[in-house]
Amino acid sequence: MRKVVSSGQPTIKEIAKRLNISVSTVSRALHDHHSIGLRTKQRVKELAAELNYERNQTAIYFQQGKTFTIGILLPELSEAFFASAISGIEDTAYSNNYTVLLGQSHDDEAREKQIIQSMKQHRVDGCIVSIGKNTSNYEHFEMLQQARIPVVFFDRIPDLPNMHSVSCNLESGTVQAVDFLLKQGHRIIGMINGPETMVASKERGTGYIRALQKHRLKYDPKLIVNADLTTAGTEAAMKYLLSLKRKVTAIVTFNDYVAMDAVQYALKQKLEINKDITFVSYANTPVSGYTAFPPAASVEQFPYEQGQAATNMLLSLLNGEHALNDYQRTIMESQLVIHHR
Repeated sequence: MRKVVSSGQPTIKEIAKRLNISVSTVSRALHDHHSIGLRTKQRVKELAAELNYERNQTAIYFQQGKTFTIGILLPELSEAFFASAISGIEDTAYSNNYTVLLGQSHDDEAREKQIIQSMKQHRVDGCIVSIGKNTSNYEHFEMLQQARIPVVFFDRIPDLPNMHSVSCNLESGTVQAVDFLLKQGHRIIGMINGPETMVASKERGTGYIRALQKHRLKYDPKLIVNADLTTAGTEAAMKYLLSLKRKVTAIVTFNDYVAMDAVQYALKQKLEINKDITFVSYANTPVSGYTAFPPAASVEQFPYEQGQAATNMLLSLLNGEHALNDYQRTIMESQLVIHHR
């Protein structure tokens, strides 16, 4: 069939004129409306393909009030946890005919604000966010809410009373981790926690204390160190914990990446892993299984499922199933996965 060459971007009006039918008939045919016959639909779609017609997304937005785009903001896509969460978000979004716009903050609050502003300008329908470890001001998210753009936080959630969120129960996960170490015979257990401002750090700390109280052991605040999650910060935390008069024989680390840095420091100090010092961690990252000394156990936080749940929560808000101020909070149970035998 000879290709029809059109001058400029073809429109519905042009298709209607060539086929001698109304513009509304063309529009319905392109949307597979039941009122349009199969033959007419076929003629319209064939001509649209010949003309390289593309639907005008701006017109669709003004007609439906939606761009069918979800903004996703997270700290680091390079981390296996967030990569898995992205898969859960994308799979759920695409199955509901939404596309995603992705941004990484790299734990920089200024960059986080810039990305949120850009997503607002691109008219995303809603956002799914995991905040940076250094984020302490939430005005940029309040700006979205004022613009009636719903936000669902996941995993790293802010310390706000009114928000939609999906997270994992890190307090109970920490109790499981400390229980595991206590059953292994450890009594002096350190913790390399994250920044004090993070909700996730507070939950880990609370779980640590709860586990000790459960076993009627005295809590020593010197055994918990708040670090910035960098390699240098982990090394400084390890140096401090290993210098204590009470000999630490096990350490709970903020995540598997911190555990890997801690292991490297311990090896440099000629310590034998799982004999002189034992580590447990969080996230159950697959890559840690390929290291020489993975953590003895790690708390599974189900990132894919968190991503799915956050997307479904956002879609329910976008579809009007819940009011924007009817704040939803889902807390998933964590599970300790034992690696070392």
